[in-house]
Amino acid sequence: MFPFPKTMKMLLLYSFFSVLHHFVHAKAPRYELCSNTTISTTNSIFDYNLEKLLHSLSSKASVSKFYTTKMGNNQDGLFGLFLCYNFVEAQKCENCIASAIQDIKNRCENRNEAVMWEENCQLRYSNESFFGTLDVTGNIPQYNSANVSDDELGLFISVVNDTLHKLSRLAAFNPSYGMYATEAVTFTDTKTIYALVQCTRDLSPDDCNTCLETAIANTSTCCSKSRGARLFSRSCFLRYEFYAFYGDASKSSTENQRIFAKSSRYWMIVGLAIGSAILIVALVGFCVYCLAIRNQTKTKERQVSGPEVQLHETGDPSKIDVHHQNLQARDNLNSQNFPFIDWVTLSAATDNFSASNKLGQGGFGPVYKGQLLDGREVAVKRLSSCSEQGLDEFTNEVLLILKLQHKNLVRLLGFCIDGEEKLLIYEYMPNGSLDVFLFDPRKRAQMNWSRCLNIINGIARGMLYLHEDSRLRIIHRDLKPSNVLLDSELNPKISDFGMARIFGGSDGATNTAKIVGTYGYMAPEFAMEGLYSIKSDVFSFGVLLIEIITGRKNANFHLTKCAPSLIAYVWQLWNEGKGLELIDPLLTESCDLDEFLRYMHIGLLCVQEDTYDRPTMSSVVVMLKSEVITLSQPERPAFSVGRFTDHYEPNDKDYSVNESTISEIMPR
Repeated sequence: MFPFPKTMKMLLLYSFFSVLHHFVHAKAPRYELCSNTTISTTNSIFDYNLEKLLHSLSSKASVSKFYTTKMGNNQDGLFGLFLCYNFVEAQKCENCIASAIQDIKNRCENRNEAVMWEENCQLRYSNESFFGTLDVTGNIPQYNSANVSDDELGLFISVVNDTLHKLSRLAAFNPSYGMYATEAVTFTDTKTIYALVQCTRDLSPDDCNTCLETAIANTSTCCSKSRGARLFSRSCFLRYEFYAFYGDASKSSTENQRIFAKSSRYWMIVGLAIGSAILIVALVGFCVYCLAIRNQTKTKERQVSGPEVQLHETGDPSKIDVHHQNLQARDNLNSQNFPFIDWVTLSAATDNFSASNKLGQGGFGPVYKGQLLDGREVAVKRLSSCSEQGLDEFTNEVLLILKLQHKNLVRLLGFCIDGEEKLLIYEYMPNGSLDVFLFDPRKRAQMNWSRCLNIINGIARGMLYLHEDSRLRIIHRDLKPSNVLLDSELNPKISDFGMARIFGGSDGATNTAKIVGTYGYMAPEFAMEGLYSIKSDVFSFGVLLIEIITGRKNANFHLTKCAPSLIAYVWQLWNEGKGLELIDPLLTESCDLDEFLRYMHIGLLCVQEDTYDRPTMSSVVVMLKSEVITLSQPERPAFSVGRFTDHYEPNDKDYSVNESTISEIMPR
């Protein structure tokens, strides 16, 4: 490889960075609202007060991102405000306000009221007080010129709306957020949606929420197909994109120019492309050279040092080696693919598995909260010595979860085998399991219809991934509320794969001599004949869906004397046209009645007695997010799916629908 002459290198780099400098520093977009009322040019008092007002605002922009002030008295008084978006640095805030002041003078000269929006801030003044007053008139929506593909549109709209509604509540009603909230949400494997909302801090929480909800409605009307949008309002601001506009100013500037500076876009892109191509060629050549040197160095090291040996800190090597070999034989994986964590580390992380760190008691053993040396909070499942989950189930769970990567599946961080001890280490879920939020009245009060839909759709997407989209096609076989965990934002994550099985890809049923799972959620063919298929999971999902939207649990429902089971009762009211009687009173205000009936309809389709009549999870996901699909009429569902007893004494801690497992009200 021959190097470029030094002079040529310098010229190329100069050209590249000259183009880049011009590209980055192009003029940012601005929008204004100027009132129709003008002030007489002879009114020197107004001019004087306006100059003082704008000067006062400018002087505060270097030390604050939000400021209000007043100049003059009575009819000559002027009120002013500026807002820099929270992600903007102090110097950029100061520059933005200075630019807004100049623009508002030029574009709204002699107007008694004006608003100017720049790229990173907004400026407003009026001769009438507007502090603390919500104003959503004259909202200005703007949108990205590129659209989302038709295949992604339905999911995109759903994710954007759910994210914006959640951020609206956080910004408005959570004092720690300070009228500002952002979130990066995974949309597909390669795409992330970045969203931001912010209110002026003089608003009340209710007014902030109203402003943002109005902004969401405005963008939904104008810009639902666009890859990104923003909404300029007097009282708030909203934006979402497919790139981190609030974390990288250069990316933000690039995207804004693509949308708003079409006249100069062509030559800028050409220049940048040429410069980038030259830079890439140089970098590729350099990388090839470095790799060649590195390979030569490694070859020499191997000749000197001999074969490489890997070490694992996993407790007693003699005890672990047998289990380790068993795991390798089961899946032909290299040892470095298994994230071992030694017993000593886990004992220290959980304070020797103290009772104060116990999160709950599952069917296979207790779960403890722990903190690793790197600061990560984890949930440690310690299988009891008498647990039904033996080495086969333990091995199965490890092998399965290591291969599964989805935002709606709990993530396995590691595991440990030390003698008779078998432990699984998961990511920590601060909101515990779904059964607590569904069946504990105190927690249930935190739910609303939007959150219920987010949980239902998240579970559905997770199950679809298991059935059709993962590397291995999985039947879970034990889907129930206590096996769905909730993260800090109440996003669902399916857990506990000890009973899961890989299937070959057909929809045909497989027989097992060992019946596993939880009565009340097991499909009738599985509970009575040992036959399971992907449609068994669909049945469990249908029961779970009905429990979520009604706030009632299927287990022990027969004791209410309404019907032999919850799904029997739902079918009875559905058939009589009284389905709305099942709405949870806590969801009444936030619930869309038509949507409630549609979700109930989908739940009844999932619990049909004949597996052929149940939809697949791919069909369920489509039905959940599309209101235009015609749903078939459900037949009478299977009712004999529970073990009924003559006597039942309720327990205050009996939040789990698993009769053999109690999930306590603690995070997991």
